[in-house]
This record gives sequence, C-alpha cells and structure tokens, in this order.
Amino acid sequence: MNGKVDLIVFNGRVRRMDGAHAPVQTAVAIANGKIRAIGTDDDVLCLRMSATELIDAEGGSILPGFNENHMHLFFGATKLSHLNLSDVKGYEALAKAISAFAAQHPDAPLISGLGVAYDILGERGKLDRHMLDRILPDRPVLLSAPDFHAAWANTVALRKAGILHGAQLPPGNEIVMEPEGTASGELHENDAIKPVEALGGGRETLALHGMEPSPTLSERALDKATLRRGLDHCARLGITSIQNMDGNLYQAELLEELYREGNLSCRVRLPFSFVQSMDLTSLEKACWMHERYQSDWLRSGQVKLFMDGVPESWTALMHEDYADRPGWRGEPRFTEDGFNTIVKEADRRGLQVAVHAIGDEAVHRVLNGFEAARHCNGARDSRHRVEHVDITLDDDVERFAHLGAIASFQPLHAPGHGLPSEPVLSRFGRNNWRRAYAWKRFRDAGVRMVFSSDWPVVSVDPLQSLHCAMTCRPLGEDLPDNRQTLDQALAAYTCDAAYAEFTENRKGRLALGYHGDITVLDKDIAAVEPEAITEMRCVATICGGKVMHRASSV
Repeated sequence: MNGKVDLIVFNGRVRRMDGAHAPVQTAVAIANGKIRAIGTDDDVLCLRMSATELIDAEGGSILPGFNENHMHLFFGATKLSHLNLSDVKGYEALAKAISAFAAQHPDAPLISGLGVAYDILGERGKLDRHMLDRILPDRPVLLSAPDFHAAWANTVALRKAGILHGAQLPPGNEIVMEPEGTASGELHENDAIKPVEALGGGRETLALHGMEPSPTLSERALDKATLRRGLDHCARLGITSIQNMDGNLYQAELLEELYREGNLSCRVRLPFSFVQSMDLTSLEKACWMHERYQSDWLRSGQVKLFMDGVPESWTALMHEDYADRPGWRGEPRFTEDGFNTIVKEADRRGLQVAVHAIGDEAVHRVLNGFEAARHCNGARDSRHRVEHVDITLDDDVERFAHLGAIASFQPLHAPGHGLPSEPVLSRFGRNNWRRAYAWKRFRDAGVRMVFSSDWPVVSVDPLQSLHCAMTCRPLGEDLPDNRQTLDQALAAYTCDAAYAEFTENRKGRLALGYHGDITVLDKDIAAVEPEAITEMRCVATICGGKVMHRASSV
C-alpha cells in the first residue's frame, strides 16, 4: 500500500459492527480521514510512517464512534453550569442546595435548578411556590423536573414573568392554578415554563422552539462558546456523531462557524423545529436548511415536531384515561388533520420527519400521519421517526415495521434507571406496563431501533445507556424481559444509528473507506460483565481521523 497513514490505533479489540465474524483484529489505520486498513497489529503497524500518530488501546475496545441519536445540544450545554438536584431528596436538603447555590451566584437573575424529582419532598407533599418562598423569597427560582416538561417557580419569579394569575396557553401546556386564582408554582410544558426561563436571559432554549433570535455580537459569541462546550463534552464520552432534536438557522450558522474554525469536534445533524404557532410556509426554511447543509460534518434535512408531553405531568397523550386521573387522557399538540397535513407536506418535499410521542395515543396518531403521507405521496425510503415511544398500542408495533418507521428509544428513561419509577408507573397503571419500554418486542417485529439519551434529560454518556439496555429488568416478574444483547445495544448506537440518518454507507461501522470515526474504551467491552459497563471509560475519541479527545494516560 502506498500513501500517507495519519493515525493508527493498535493493541485493542476491534468490533467492526458489520455483522461478520472475522478473525480477531486489533488495529485500525486512518488516512485522509477515512479507514485505510483493519487487521492485526502486524498487518497495520507496517503502514506506519514517521509522521503517523499512534494510539495504544492497551487491550481496550476499538469501536465505531458512538452516534447519539436524540439530544439537545445547546440546551444540554447550558445545563452543565446549572444547579443539579438529581441526587437531592427532602425539603431540608433542597433548601440547603438552593441557598448555597444562590450565595455562590449573587448576581444571577434566575436561580435555575434541574433534575428535581416529582416526589422530591416525599411525604411532605408536592413542591409549590410557597415551599420555594420559604427557601428563597426575594430572588426568582425555577426548578425543572428531570424531563424538563414540568417546573416549579417561586412567587417572585411568577410575578416577574407575568403569570402569577395565569395566562392563555396553547393546548398541552398548563399553569397549575390554586383555588383562589393564583398560580401554584407548578408549570407544565414549554409555553408555561418559558416566561420564567426568560428572566434568566432565555438563551438556554435558544433553538428548542424553532424561532430565530436576534442576538447581539456578545450574545452570539457566548452562544457559540456554549455549543463548543457541549460538543467537547460529548467528544469526551466517545460520541462522534450527534443527531440533534431541535434546530433553527441560527444554530446551524453557529455550528458552521465552528466547523470553519476547526472547532467542530462531532458531526452534527440538525433538524428544523416546527412548533404549533407555525404554518406550512415554515417548511420553506426547512428545505432551505436541507439544501445548504449537506456536508458530512453538518447536515439538515429533518423536521422535528411534538405530538404530546410526558406522563409525569399528565401531558402525554393516552388512548385511555390515566390510571391515577380518571377522565383525563392528555391533550395533543396538533389536531389530527393539522398534523397529517404537516407530515404530508414535509414528506412531499423529501424531508425526514421526527416526532416526540410518548403516550400510546400520541404514537398511534403519529403513525397515522406517516400512513397518510405514504397514501398521499406514495411509498419512499423516508425513514420517518417516532421519538421516545414509551408505551404503545399492541397493533402499532407491527405498523412501525410495515411503514418502515424508526423507533427512537432512550434506555435510561425506563423507570428506576435514569429517571424515577414514580409517578410514571402509577400514571400508566399496572395493567399497561407490559406495553411500556418494549424494546425486545419491537426488535422481534423487525422494527428499526436506535438508542439515545435525550440529553440533558439524562446523562449523554452512551456507556450508561448501553448498560441500562443490557441490564434493565422487567417491570414485574410476569412481564416481558426487554434486555438487549451487547451487539444489539451497540448497533443501536452505531450502524443502526447511521441508518437512521441515511449515512449507513459511510459511517456506523469500521470498514475500509468509511469515515475514520472511532471510540476507544479502556477495556474490552465484550469481556466485561454488563453490570460493570458503567465503570468503563472512553480513553480516545477520533472523528474524521482527528483526535478529539485523548485521556492523559493514553
């Protein structure tokens, strides 16, 4: 072989993710950003040149780079500096944490906390503004649930946001009111929460809602730095590709600038966020983004929508009444006809559609929309996606396979793992648990599946999601076991993830000519007990042949 070899990873255990049972391979060579050779150390190290960079895997796994299928990059990056309350339980601990954070940030216009369990107060009842007023009465406070679909604010925050006495909101959003006509402090969904978020500058959900901001030069610089911080955080965890689930032109422009500056440490696919206030003409911008961003480092071509919320706040759309709230099934974000019209038009324009749908009725309506698009426009390789799919009607599993729809799951959303068991299990009811988090049933039906985190809802570390997918026990002794094998879980983060974004011909596997995107782990993942996977770590991340992260010991 002739030509320059830029990088060789050796002395590892190569897992190609191509389905083949090849002899043991221990090394990979990269030239000009592409995989040049795979084989034994002897096969590959003979290609070494004086300028070739070497990475000794020291017996660890050499994998295709992790592809994070569903996350919120800018939102997650902002949360890296917020008060994390995910391990806090009880009023006293909550008060201590908030007071300490407020003292450390005397000039913060909004004290913002995240990861607040719905039952954080235990037997002391539900969190409300009065409880928060006792902790910090004179500065605005906003605490978010782990799923970010509910939040709690104190009185001064509600007053400054102009919603202490309620407000008119779109369907699916709620300011929970007290009997005397004032807000309780509990807020459900984005349109209820964002007036309080705006007190802190409102930049953390910059692209989540699809709107275009008008930043100052200093704000633009801060936003770009935030994106870079999020990208680098992901790269340290072995992530080489990100399929973001919110997006607008502004965020795409910032990512493009980072790429030109050489600071894009992960490949990014960015959708166009379609929200309730938009009309069909907004899809023109989605098409324009698709045309403009088609490189292997920054791509678009997807429209993201929400059909419902989450069960914890009773905003997921259910087929039958909530088990713990008779007479209530949640509200859809779009009417059935309105949603179908959007999907048909996006599909006609050749765009992929990804829809947040957690409740079984929400999933059903999304599949109806995909079916309507196929009937209207004809069958095509659309690879439309349903995001989350926490609970599904029995007949809809086969419909996924029939429509070629992708089921995008987040293993750490399973109750008792990345998120608490309650109140979600009580919301669904014991009789419905068999239909929840049904990864194995989907796989057995031939449905294309991908795994992800929904960062910052849970940790973006793929090793934690892989661990959960392989070890998550049934919700009951008489209920299905949905645990995945190692190869199944890895595929959902590599080769199947690439399929979900139409790039299976150039990434997601370790194959000659494919992108030089590699994750190196400190141990051989096939030799580690599933329970111990979370003890592993990423020691090197290579994207396009460039080392984006390297542990000091490697």
